[in-house]
Amino acid sequence: MAYEQFAYVYDELMQDVPYPEWVAWVLEQVEPGKRIADIGCGTGTATLLLADHYEVTGVDLSEEMLEIAQEKAMETNRHIDFWVQDMRELELPEPVDAITILCDSLNYLQTEADVKQTFDSAARLLTDGGKLLFDVHSPYKMETLFNGKTYATHAEQSSYIWFADPGEEPLSVVHELTFFIEGEDGRYDRVDETHHQRTYPPEQYITWLREAGFRVCAVTGDFTSDAPTETAERIFFVAEKI
Repeated sequence: MAYEQFAYVYDELMQDVPYPEWVAWVLEQVEPGKRIADIGCGTGTATLLLADHYEVTGVDLSEEMLEIAQEKAMETNRHIDFWVQDMRELELPEPVDAITILCDSLNYLQTEADVKQTFDSAARLLTDGGKLLFDVHSPYKMETLFNGKTYATHAEQSSYIWFADPGEEPLSVVHELTFFIEGEDGRYDRVDETHHQRTYPPEQYITWLREAGFRVCAVTGDFTSDAPTETAERIFFVAEKI
């Protein structure tokens, strides 16, 4: 689940990811000025954008990712607390008004029990009426776009080849990543990593949210306010702690 060497080239390779759209979605659901815990925050790109509107804490399992996030916060004169924690076992000094788990971070959980434990953990950390906001890969995306596909890209100081193959579990995928990272001497080092993701039908997430003590407020697709279509690639959930 942890990004290791990937942390050091993550921002370069993810520069086209529409982080402002996630922030705009959060702003539609959570009043500015509230306390937010951004879970699975990675190198903090979305966290820093959220910090322009909220009192934000960043949480991630990868210490390497959070080191980069902290550097970025300091460079922009933002004071943000970052915590190395597992999303299944969240512990912060005080409750928060909202929790975000953006950019399919929830899909890195490998079992149904992991997802249910994360929802329970979020419920404990939220104030009454607090909101949990997250997005996941859709079943359609897992079965089509991640089914035996190969992707490649070249950036200024790195390149990667990405093989996406079906995993052993239903609606799961194994990402085999090979990076070529340019060193100070101009030579490229090869780094191999494997990442596992898994998703579930929207109805299953809704059931687990209700079991954890949430009211499901909205289920939408692909950064719209509409219900997910059959070919939606990303599904967004807004749930309120009862």
